[in-house]
Amino acid sequence: SAFVGFVFYPPSPRAVDPATARQLAEHVAGPRIVGLFVDAEDEAIDAVLRHVPLDILQLHGHETPERVRQIGLRTGLQTMKAIRVETADDLVMLDEHADAADLILFDAKPPRTPGWLPGGNGLPFDWTLLADLRLTKPWALAGGLTPDNVAAAVRTTGAPIVDVSSGIESRPGVKDPARLASFLRTAASLPADNGLAA
Repeated sequence: SAFVGFVFYPPSPRAVDPATARQLAEHVAGPRIVGLFVDAEDEAIDAVLRHVPLDILQLHGHETPERVRQIGLRTGLQTMKAIRVETADDLVMLDEHADAADLILFDAKPPRTPGWLPGGNGLPFDWTLLADLRLTKPWALAGGLTPDNVAAAVRTTGAPIVDVSSGIESRPGVKDPARLASFLRTAASLPADNGLAA
């Protein structure tokens, strides 16, 4: 299956307001629509849902498993919890997050220096950390994926879903149609059980 994502995190160069997202969503037929939020309060999520028919809420902040579960129950929508990975220690809470969320997304942990966003930094992580992953929930791989490395990333991790953003941009927040087409072609050539998120 395919996914289209909208970022509802104002500091991001990819952020869209609910009205713009609604207009864009009207052109989406087939792919599931994902809304990305970072440590959002209920009111902020509700403000988006009043405008945009989201299918999945991607929670990309420091949301606890309890908060993820609460958001899913309150909205009736599927939740995707982002886990930021740098070392194996970052996977300690994986089982608890997988119990709470409907999907898991693995992304690179941002650098510790100030000014970095929670995601969308174009940084990969050590994919071998996921090589022996045993998850019963659907999961996605993000973090520095490009048309040039997505095949290797999937070979290494066995990722059933891949998520791309900065890796198909000409500059932050501006998608490059040629790079997008190249990524889609490469992803389509991967094993049939692999999904796609862009």
